[in-house]
Amino acid sequence: MNNYPRFTINRHLIILMPKQPVLDWIMRVDPNPPSLTLEQLRQEQNAFLVHDALDGQQDAEKWVKRSWQVFFEGYLNEWYTVESWWPQKRTYKMFKDWFEVQYHSMVWDLAAREPISYDDWDSPDDEAPLN
Repeated sequence: MNNYPRFTINRHLIILMPKQPVLDWIMRVDPNPPSLTLEQLRQEQNAFLVHDALDGQQDAEKWVKRSWQVFFEGYLNEWYTVESWWPQKRTYKMFKDWFEVQYHSMVWDLAAREPISYDDWDSPDDEAPLN
């Protein structure tokens, strides 16, 4: 590996991995539920780059706790835009029952010579800043 450039970036990574209650919800609310296992559901998840001031799993958990509603609603909306299908009494405890927080402190940029580009998915009406 010595012949390859190795760069880390000043970001850490958080991935929210769905647990069984997420799959149960999908199967319960969808009139035509997909043929899906928990393993399949967990295969392709969004990854969130966060500042590198986090110091381990506990800091990551605290960081997610400050914005859990945004993460929860974002995930629900990715599956179903019909909000009446969403659980109505969402709590932080429910969020923790539904998602595992994975934290990764080393983020390697193996394409460091390529510029990073950004796409802004928020319109001015939809902005919900994360802490």
